[in-house]
Amino acid sequence: MLGKLKSAALAVTFATAICGPAVAAEKIVICALTFVSSAPLFIAADKGYYAAEGLDAELKFFRAAQPVAVGIASGDCDFGVTGFTAGFFNLAGKGALKVIGAQSREEPGFDFVGFIASNKAYDAGLKSVTNLPGHSVGTTQVGSTMHYMVGMLRDKYGWANDAVSLKPLQSVPNMIAAIKGGQVDAVPLPAHIVAKLVDSGEAKLIGWVHEQTPWQLGGLFTSSRNVAERRPMVEAFVRAYQKAARDYNAAFNAVDASGKRVFGPAAEALLPTLESYTKSTPDAIYKGAPFIDPDGRLKVDQLLEQIAWMKKEGLVEADLDPMSFIDLSFVQGHYGVPGN
Repeated sequence: MLGKLKSAALAVTFATAICGPAVAAEKIVICALTFVSSAPLFIAADKGYYAAEGLDAELKFFRAAQPVAVGIASGDCDFGVTGFTAGFFNLAGKGALKVIGAQSREEPGFDFVGFIASNKAYDAGLKSVTNLPGHSVGTTQVGSTMHYMVGMLRDKYGWANDAVSLKPLQSVPNMIAAIKGGQVDAVPLPAHIVAKLVDSGEAKLIGWVHEQTPWQLGGLFTSSRNVAERRPMVEAFVRAYQKAARDYNAAFNAVDASGKRVFGPAAEALLPTLESYTKSTPDAIYKGAPFIDPDGRLKVDQLLEQIAWMKKEGLVEADLDPMSFIDLSFVQGHYGVPGN
């Protein structure tokens, strides 16, 4: 018996020498909103892509974009995937954050964020985004992505600064309640929520952002400390994210010869994952799946345009240097890079 125990111990020692001791997965916390635009995060979790890269990932969810940036800056989150806001840029300008890739963008032909009107406002004539002057629009916060969407329309059509009354409501659930109750005339919301409200008769669609002002809405970011001190971990996360983004691309970015979106078995296979995280129906997911770059490539020029607009509006510091916090080294092939 003793001989057998010795043999077993030797076998374990030999195996450890050959394979090395087990390495614990590196703990990371990922923060985002439960929108379809966060799909690669969900896919990577469900398909084990984080684990395959040696990462033990925890997902935390918020109801607006700005708290995600604050979570990264405070160290409560390691990665964030959400829209670019004035608050984000100001934190990044102080050295807390690094943009390392793209989330979703407003791409022509891909419904992402839609403007919807309350039934009362629609019946009174608010039937297009061009009718917004003289009306109130609910947003999450001043300097939010939704604020910028209204700002782009204002600049495009030459409206006066006070032509549209912005109503900060702090969260998406508050925006939904306000449009249902008629407390605001219009709100911009993600397409899967638009589909629910329009299909239920609680609001009316008056236009899509991609039809008016295509832009790089969201990004993938981390803390400057992670880039400096945990670069291999950041690289591992980006690989997992890209793998999931390519799955999403194959499932939801396909179009036919006429430019119409087509969905097949690949999309069907991912529906349970997206339903689980977004609490949306398959129909709402199909209607609202945005364009997500398969490699996480940014449209850098559009990001710079947004920052310039926010400087003009006094929402970010005038001396903010965008290239001090945009790190293009983790993803190859970004678009619109200055000097290229």
